[in-house]
Amino acid sequence: MELTKKRSLAKDYKICKRCIYDTSVPSISFNNQGICNYCEMSDNLTFEYGTGNNKGEEILSGIIEEIKRTGKNKKYDCIVGVSGGTDSSYMLHWTIEKGLRPLAVHYDNTYNTAIATQNITNVTKKLNIDLYTYVVDNNEVDDIYKSFFLSNVPEIDACTDIALAETMYRAADQYGVKYVLEGHSFIEEGISPLGKNYFDGKYISSIHKQFGKLKLKTFPNMPFWTFIKWIVIKKIKKIRPYWYLYYNKEDAKTLLKEKYGWQDYGGHHLENRMTAYSHSIYFPQKFDIDYRNNTLAAKVRNGKMNREIAIKEYYETPPHIEDGLVDYVKKRMNFSDEEYEKIMKAKPKYWYEYPTYKKRFERLRPLFTILYKSNLVPKSFYIKYCFPVNYNK
Repeated sequence: MELTKKRSLAKDYKICKRCIYDTSVPSISFNNQGICNYCEMSDNLTFEYGTGNNKGEEILSGIIEEIKRTGKNKKYDCIVGVSGGTDSSYMLHWTIEKGLRPLAVHYDNTYNTAIATQNITNVTKKLNIDLYTYVVDNNEVDDIYKSFFLSNVPEIDACTDIALAETMYRAADQYGVKYVLEGHSFIEEGISPLGKNYFDGKYISSIHKQFGKLKLKTFPNMPFWTFIKWIVIKKIKKIRPYWYLYYNKEDAKTLLKEKYGWQDYGGHHLENRMTAYSHSIYFPQKFDIDYRNNTLAAKVRNGKMNREIAIKEYYETPPHIEDGLVDYVKKRMNFSDEEYEKIMKAKPKYWYEYPTYKKRFERLRPLFTILYKSNLVPKSFYIKYCFPVNYNK
């Protein structure tokens, strides 16, 4: 979640009375009680999905039965994307607990930490789950990352998210699976901002075309019509079980450690070195973006953290930075100290300054309304991609 801390001194500064989001968050608004629209969005999603109550359990139970029915006589009945982190690791445990037959799918961007790799191995082996891993060419992915550095946009690790989604769809198609399960919880992780942070397949290809040098042969990008193929023609559905059930990340960590020898990697998004770099260093230092307030706000909303303590932690405690991480990234990118400093001091740019599919998604909102209601795209995609946003704030 984007939040410019220096703006707390501005005359028009306002902070949500319930969470810790403030006026620097794109597209934020407040009701008469001073509650922000992101808190209201969370409440609306909780009501719609029945999160953590009987309604949610009943809906999810029906989905589980449908997964079993459509996957009958097949080797696997669902795909689970795995990173070695808490949410995806617990999702594997949960699927087996519910009698499903998952195929674990991992996109290796060649920046995994040793802990993440070991976590994936431990959990899949102990649960006897097959692992499908796609490894991209490291020179290609470095060329993509370098092109994003040179473009001066925040979404430096967007290629990983796109590639994982495409890899899961490809695996699902290869094995005739109709369901992809994602380990995302809006209760635990909060609501993504609707504004200056955005990405799609065209965004990645357009930036790489302008700033990259290598031809992409192994990178699994997702052009618009490929996306349409997966969701409209192949009808592969995406389900986020944590949107329906009660999910507690700390309880999940405890279980994973006890049953599978899972190791904590130090914080949200830190299981991958480029992701850790972007969240701990690149976002805060170049863009004054600190995504910790996304999770902190969520903890305040669900009563797991005192609001004043969350505000204090966010403003007074810097993000965790792994020793040697900057030097590691410089070496991978082949940046000299001078080149790196020049990039970090260059004027920031944003997604709307480069070609994307955003306007096309907005024009096709009636189609995507049907698709999200049919679980063919997550509602978070529908909210963020299919409506105009105030990105100039």
